[in-house]
Amino acid sequence: MTKNVLIMAANGQISQIIEQRILTEAQFSDVHLTLFLRKKSRLNQLVNNERVTLIEGSLDSMADIQAAVAGQDIVFVGVVDQTADNHQTQYVVDAMKAAGVERLIYTNVLGIYNEVPGEYGRWNQETIGSGLPSALRSDEIMATSGLTYTTLRLPWLNDRDIKYDITHKDEPYLGVSGSRESIADVVLRIVADPSFLANDSVGIADPDTQGEDRPVY
Repeated sequence: MTKNVLIMAANGQISQIIEQRILTEAQFSDVHLTLFLRKKSRLNQLVNNERVTLIEGSLDSMADIQAAVAGQDIVFVGVVDQTADNHQTQYVVDAMKAAGVERLIYTNVLGIYNEVPGEYGRWNQETIGSGLPSALRSDEIMATSGLTYTTLRLPWLNDRDIKYDITHKDEPYLGVSGSRESIADVVLRIVADPSFLANDSVGIADPDTQGEDRPVY
């Protein structure tokens, strides 16, 4: 039975890692991808792939989102909602509920729960603090949506290999940086088993970077 997976912001670096692995690894051979992005031409290399549907659209358009989520099993949003009123998160949630689509994975940032300790936590707050209130509201919208959701609180990213630990909402964040490959791996574990990390807001980072006071690239 085909599993339909929608990737929104499908041209992002993490999204493209997910797409490549789904289309090449045997365990995902039953997955059909719908890739939602502003300009389909950015993924022209996939235009003739029978397991891929490309859709142009904007996360700022409820109509575009409604058209994309219809018939999906899992929705992954590969961009952080930084809108002042969090309409992007709300549009996705509302469209999924209207369409009867249950499983949502949404990227976010570390620090929304003051969960990052020490000097690095102070620096992170100073650096991205202005965006944390909207990031927190995005997480809260999902937590109260009634959907089965996972929020991925991303670290500062690098292009290293897969290595990560997962922390949960009520735990201190472990590590300061992590790889895009690691974030993609967590998403793929959810695609393979949608019960994994269900109804949780998780931190993901390389534990070897714990104790650093600046990002590790």
